[in-house]
Amino acid sequence: MKTIVRIICAGALTLSAFSCSLYEKPEAYASKAEIFGSEEGLRTYTWSFYKALPSLNEIPICEASTTDIGACRSFSTFYSDNSYSAETPKSWSWSELRNINYFLDGLKSDACTVDAEKKKHFEGLARFFRAWFYYDKLTTYGEVPWFDHCLSNTDLDEMYKPRDSRDVIIGHIIEDLDFAWENITTESSVGNSLVSKYAALALKSRACLFEASYRKYHGVGGSRYTARMLYQECIDACNLLMNSKVFSLNTTTVSDEYMDSHSTGAYRSLFYSREILTNEVILGRVASKAEGVKGEANWRYNSGSYGNSYCLSRAFIQTYLKTDGTAYTDWQAYSTLSFKSEFNNRDNRLKQTVKGPAYVLANSSSANRKVADIVNNVAPTGYHPIKFIEDVTSKDNKADNENSYPIIRYAEVLLNYAEARAEIGAITATDWQNTVGALRKRAGISSSSTAVTSLPTTVDPYLQATFYPKVTDPKILEIRRERAIELVYEGFRVNDLRRWAEGKRFESVPWTGIHIPALDTPVDVNEDGVDDYYFTTKDVSEVTPSQKLIYVQIIPEGSDEQGLRAIPNPVSGYDLRYELNLKRKWYDDGRQYLNPIPAQIVRDYANRGYSIEQNPGW
Repeated sequence: MKTIVRIICAGALTLSAFSCSLYEKPEAYASKAEIFGSEEGLRTYTWSFYKALPSLNEIPICEASTTDIGACRSFSTFYSDNSYSAETPKSWSWSELRNINYFLDGLKSDACTVDAEKKKHFEGLARFFRAWFYYDKLTTYGEVPWFDHCLSNTDLDEMYKPRDSRDVIIGHIIEDLDFAWENITTESSVGNSLVSKYAALALKSRACLFEASYRKYHGVGGSRYTARMLYQECIDACNLLMNSKVFSLNTTTVSDEYMDSHSTGAYRSLFYSREILTNEVILGRVASKAEGVKGEANWRYNSGSYGNSYCLSRAFIQTYLKTDGTAYTDWQAYSTLSFKSEFNNRDNRLKQTVKGPAYVLANSSSANRKVADIVNNVAPTGYHPIKFIEDVTSKDNKADNENSYPIIRYAEVLLNYAEARAEIGAITATDWQNTVGALRKRAGISSSSTAVTSLPTTVDPYLQATFYPKVTDPKILEIRRERAIELVYEGFRVNDLRRWAEGKRFESVPWTGIHIPALDTPVDVNEDGVDDYYFTTKDVSEVTPSQKLIYVQIIPEGSDEQGLRAIPNPVSGYDLRYELNLKRKWYDDGRQYLNPIPAQIVRDYANRGYSIEQNPGW
C-alpha cells in the first residue's frame, strides 16, 4: 500500500518545484547521476508524472458543473454571455511537459547507464504521459506548439514557435502511445494504479476517436490523417485491447458496510468499492484509509454549503431505457409519471446513479429512506447523484471517502470501438452485442431484447430532438445514448459535445426536475407514507410548522429570482425546473469549441517579436 500512496503523492522525493518557463529544467534534490544512473532512480522520477492524472477529489466532480445533462448552483463563465474573454485565463501551463521532456532527454544522455531494454520501458511511461498532456492540449486549444525536448534560454525561435497543426499533434500522440504499448512492460499492478501497456491502447482509442469525430463533424481536414483513418486507428487500438482478453465488464456486486443494498450493483460497485475492480478498470486511483488518502465525494454531493448542488436533469433521466429495451419516452404517459413510477422497470444504472425511491442509508431499515435533498437546495431537480458516494451521513461534512475510482475502464473502450465502427459504416450485429449490448445486459436490460441483440433501425424522436437533432443514423444515436448513461459524470461529456459539434446543448437542454402533482400540498415522492416536500410560492413564514420541515420555495412567475420554478405540465401537475440568473450561452460562431490562447501569451509572443494565432471568435 505504501507504493500506491507514494505514486498518488507524485514524486515528492524527486522534485521540489517546477518553474514556469519552458526552458527551465525541473529543480531536483537528486543529481542527474542519481536519477539516470539506476533503474530505481528512473522509477522514482516517473512517479512525478502521476500528478497529471485526476485525483480522488477531482474525478467525481470533474465536469459536474459544465454539462448539458445536469444542473448546478454555479457554472463556469465560459458558458455564459459576455463573461469570458481571452483575458480571463492567465496561463496555459507547460510544466508537466517540461518535466517529461527533461526525463526523456536524460534517458538519451551519457548519464543514463541503465540497460537499453529497461530504458525503453521508462521511455514508454514518459511518452504515455506526454501523450496524455498533449491530448488535453488538443481538446482544449486545438493547434498548439509541439515540443519534444527541453529548451535552453537561448532557443527563442523554438520557444516562441507558432502553433503546430492538428495533424502534427495527433500524429505525435499516436507515435508516443504506439511506443508505450510496445515497450511498457507493466501489465498489471495493485489496483492497476500504475500505467500499463493496456492503458496506452485505451488512451490511443480515446484520442483517435476524439480527433476523428472532431474532423468529421467540424469539417476539419488534414494532409496526413483523414477522419476515417483516425477512426480506424481507434478501432485497431480497441481490437488489440479486446483481443488480449485481459479485461472484461465487471458483473460482481461488491459488499460494503457503507452501501445501501437497494441501490448497489455491478455498475455502481466500480465507484464505491474500496479496492479497484481490476477486471474492468485499466487505470485506477486508489484510496487508502491507513495512509490517509481519502476523497470528498460525499461532502461535494451531499452538502449544501461545500457542494455546488450537482444534480441530473429529468431531460437526461428520461433517456434511460426500460428493462424490455424500449425507450421510456415511447410510453404515452411518461411525462406525468410519479417519481416512484419512473424508476419501475428501468435500466438498473438509473437507481445506481441517483437516489431512487428505494434508496436508504446503509444498515438502515426501509422506513429510513433518504430522498433527494431538495429542501436544502443540495439536489434541486430531485435527481440526487449517488454514483461516487458512500451511503452514510457521517462523511457528508468532511473529506472521508474511502472508495477508489477508475480513471480508464474497459467500458469506455467498448463504447469507443462501437462508435468508431458505426461512424465508418462497418458495425455488425456481433459488434453491437459485444459492446453496447453487453453494457445494457449488465444494466438489467433483457438479453433477448433487440436493444441488446440487434442493430437499431429506427430513430428515437425524443433522444434526437432533445440532445442530437443533427443525427439521423439510429446506430450512432443509440451509441450516444449509451455513452452518456454509462460514463455520466466521469469527465467525457464536455469533450463529446465538442467533438460532435453539439455545443448548443450546453444552452438548450433544460434543467428540468421531478414531476409533482400539485403545489401547496405535501408530496410523498417515494410513497413510503412520509411526506418529503411541500412545494409552494408562499414565504416560509406563511406555512405551518410541519410544512416548514419539508418547505421548498417555488419562484413565482414574473419574478427574476433564481431557483426552482414549477412549470405547468400540459397534461396535469407541474414539472420542476431549476433556473439561475446567469444564463447559459453557446455562441453561434462556435468559439467555445476551443478555449482562447490566453491574451497575455499572445502579448508575450509579440513583445519578443513573434506571433501566435488566436483561436476563432476570441
